[in-house]
Amino acid sequence: MWLVMGLITAPWRRAALYTNPITWIPAVLLFAAGFWIYLQSGKEFSSAKLGGAPELRADYGEQNLITSGIRGRVRHPVYLAHLSEMLAWSIGTGLIPLYALTVFAILTGGFMIRMEDAELEQRFGEEFREYRSRVPAVMPRLF
Repeated sequence: MWLVMGLITAPWRRAALYTNPITWIPAVLLFAAGFWIYLQSGKEFSSAKLGGAPELRADYGEQNLITSGIRGRVRHPVYLAHLSEMLAWSIGTGLIPLYALTVFAILTGGFMIRMEDAELEQRFGEEFREYRSRVPAVMPRLF
């Protein structure tokens, strides 16, 4: 899907809404935030869990709903990190195709979050429903 979007936006790859080096200041902050969120996301998850092994292999072993660490503030921190990185590139460069890809990522991410939440509800039932009721999907509670 990303390749298709890249090909669709290729003719406009140099089209920019603006060019201003000052925009790299918030972009660097968003890059740093995204990187930090990625690091926090991996603390309680192995690479196999981040890659979806529990969903693909019935013999994966004991599965627990992780609600501590960054997941105590946001249910889908990897999507938040992706969003931070996409926004950083969009804001820093001002390129129209990057803004278009960011909008595309937000739309597809919304569908993916709904699908993941449904799968987690099926696996963990009431425990997940309670977690979902108190922890936001993407925009974290800071306090």
